[in-house]
Formats: sequence, structure tokens, C-alpha cells
Amino acid sequence: MSEIELVVSRSRRLEHLLRHHYHAEGKGLHQLITSCEERLPHEIIPTLRYVATIRNKVVHEEGFTLDDSRGFRRACQACEKELTPRSARRVWAVAVLLVLGMTALALWFYSNNWHHIKLDP
Repeated sequence: MSEIELVVSRSRRLEHLLRHHYHAEGKGLHQLITSCEERLPHEIIPTLRYVATIRNKVVHEEGFTLDDSRGFRRACQACEKELTPRSARRVWAVAVLLVLGMTALALWFYSNNWHHIKLDP
């Protein structure tokens, strides 16, 4: 994945989260952050501004190279985690645990009762 592709795809994800979960309005990431700044967790705003600045530099400045792609990815992951509603994360966690639990229960049931099951038609 190229630098431009990485930066644009991650910033688009953040834009989506800001628009849909925080009702942000504006064209760019900086405008979106400004429009919903009072509803955002205050500790994440500098990280969002960093991502927006890097995005603008990668897209608009000729010859700009991303020096710390790992740091950029970590910043994006932190922002995504903070901006994703916690209830959605809990719902997914419960769904995964439920599926794993039912699978384990089915394996246990069949391992204990397999010798009682007759396969004759």
C-alpha cells in the first residue's frame, strides 16, 4: 500500500466516523474536527489534527514523504478506537463470545453423545 493510499484511506475512515457518529459538517478533516470539537473527547483532538495535517501534506505537497508510517497508523488506530461508539464494540464482543460459546457447547454435546446417535436410515 502506497503512502498516499494509506493516508487517504485511514483519514476517510475517520471522516466517516466524525460525520456519522458526531454529526460533523465540513469539507476536510480539519473542518469536521472544528465543527464537532465540543462533542469530541478532548484528549483525541490533537491526534486528529495530526492525522489531518499529514493527510493534507501527503495529498497537496509535492515530494512529501511520510517519515513515520507506524506512528501514523498508531495515531489512526487510537482515533478510530476512541471515535467508535463503545456500544457497537460491546455488541460485537458479545456476538463473538456467543458464537464461540455455542460452538464449544455443540462440540461438547456431540463428543459426549456421538456413540448414542444411530446413522441408519
